[in-house]
Amino acid sequence: MVSLPHRSVLHGAVSAPCLCCPKGKDQFDNLEKHTQWGIDVLEKYIKFVKERTEIELSYAKQLRNLSKKYQPKKNSKEEEEYRYTSTRAFLATLNEMNDYAGQHEVISENMTSLITGELTRYVQELKQERKSHFHDGRKAQQHIETCWKQLEASKRRFERDCKEADRAQQYFEKMDADINVTKADVEKARQQAQLRHQMAEDSKAEYSSTLQKFNSEQHEHYYTHIPNIFQKIQEMEERRIVRIGESMKTFAEVDRQVIPIIGKCLDEITKAAESVDHKNDSQMVIEAFKSGFEPPGDIEFEDFTQPMKRTVSESSLSNSRGDGKSEPKFGGKSKGKLWPFIKKNKGAGPEDFSNLPPEQRRKKLQQKVDELNRDIQKELDQRDALTKMKDVYIKNPQMGDAASVDHRLSELAQNIEKLRLEVQKFEGWLAEVEGRLPARNEQARRQSGMYEPQNPSAVNSCAQDRESSPDGSYTEEQSQETEMKVPATDFDDEFDDEEPLPTIGTCKALYTFEGQNEGTISVAEGEMLYVIEEDKGDGWTRIRRNEDEEGYVPTSYVEVYLDKNAKDVYKPLQKISE
Repeated sequence: MVSLPHRSVLHGAVSAPCLCCPKGKDQFDNLEKHTQWGIDVLEKYIKFVKERTEIELSYAKQLRNLSKKYQPKKNSKEEEEYRYTSTRAFLATLNEMNDYAGQHEVISENMTSLITGELTRYVQELKQERKSHFHDGRKAQQHIETCWKQLEASKRRFERDCKEADRAQQYFEKMDADINVTKADVEKARQQAQLRHQMAEDSKAEYSSTLQKFNSEQHEHYYTHIPNIFQKIQEMEERRIVRIGESMKTFAEVDRQVIPIIGKCLDEITKAAESVDHKNDSQMVIEAFKSGFEPPGDIEFEDFTQPMKRTVSESSLSNSRGDGKSEPKFGGKSKGKLWPFIKKNKGAGPEDFSNLPPEQRRKKLQQKVDELNRDIQKELDQRDALTKMKDVYIKNPQMGDAASVDHRLSELAQNIEKLRLEVQKFEGWLAEVEGRLPARNEQARRQSGMYEPQNPSAVNSCAQDRESSPDGSYTEEQSQETEMKVPATDFDDEFDDEEPLPTIGTCKALYTFEGQNEGTISVAEGEMLYVIEEDKGDGWTRIRRNEDEEGYVPTSYVEVYLDKNAKDVYKPLQKISE
């Protein structure tokens, strides 16, 4: 800081100029210029911080846009690629960069509130205070100038009166010495001289009083008023300097506060990078693209000296889907024993994915079955919601027309029926690929309880035997040698003869359900029953009324009370507490 002029410099005991002279006025002018420069510096710093906050916001916005740009799109092939450790690490980096951008937004917000906003208010207060101090200084200057003018006027009057008194005395003496002057004229001149002397004495007294008063005012001005004003200006200027220093310190602290969080973001990026496992990623690629075929065997020597005979190993071109098929034999030329290296045909494949190798076909069929089951569940949820809405409309007609939802319920029922047929079809193909009988299991029976049990031979007729083609796909060719033969089973009989399931709890019917399809059971609203198998995720719960009556009901139609210690003991249902 440039130190303000001290009182000994501004107004020394003897030699310093007074403020009423031009040199004295220069002190206030210099201080006024300096304090205005200080305010300009403060406003310049405010502008600097404001532009810094705008840069931080722009940087944060660009980082967020960058992170969003490279995020995987939902339900796309790109999203599937993020199962590998390397791509998951990249995704973690994108997420951390999003948090990193958030810290730059915090920097901008804190600088705006703690520096820009506070200093802007302080500048306004500083301007008002500065204006007040210089107003007091100008006022003190005007007062001492007025006193100086009064002193000068009194001095000039005293000087004039003294001169007039001397002239009157000289005239009287001249008249008194002249013998030709009458006595009356001499007396008149004597009285005039006395009057002038009295006026000079009065002016002298007035000048003396005015001078004494001015000296007092001047002393008060130099040693009290002006020093106090200078002291206030100096304190104001020092506060400004301290304030800008504190703001610069805050400027650094705002950055320092987010460094630990930014460090954590960088640590998480490093941790994600260290989690990259090349062995795991390679194994995932192997699992995703393995065909399930056995490597081809040795090619036997063809002796053209004998009738043409050529055999191939069972492992090279046999269909690996089931154990009941005999080795296929090909006549004529062999097409492509090096099937892994032949380019696949482009275009949409068959519905049963028979163009894929066994392992990949199994995965595709399982994904399709899971997808259809999810669609069925969505339709069931909609149907249950509309059914409840219809019940509310029936009980409270003023809320809506119950018949208005019948059309939608009919559509949902048709959709569910179509989806269940699709599930049944794909489960049959899946069973074929997995080498098991294409009979429905318990969960399939619950999901498609409105249909008759499927004959295993029906699936066999729908999913015919296929042979491995040279390009790794399947053909629909049938031959007596390769036809799968499914032995008859006593599946239904075994199901009927199995041990009855133990009870695992009780349930109360919330709504009436008419079980008209196979495997379901009818219940009345408020009826208590036993639970023998809870919902497996398909929306159906298996219940029992007595030893002879059991079946499935929609889970949303009953309120279940499970008991882990329940035993297969039939108690009167009316005594079971809820």
